[in-house]
Amino acid sequence: MLWSEPPDEPPEELRRAQAMLRRARAVLAIAVMIAMCILALCP
Repeated sequence: MLWSEPPDEPPEELRRAQAMLRRARAVLAIAVMIAMCILALCP
């Protein structure tokens, strides 16, 4: 890598989108687990 090249960091917009996707996956996983528990408890 040359000294004049910019660092290989993703732009701020991409980092924000990745963080939002991580949060959405976590929320979705928790929602699915809660739904499975509710369905298992209801006969």
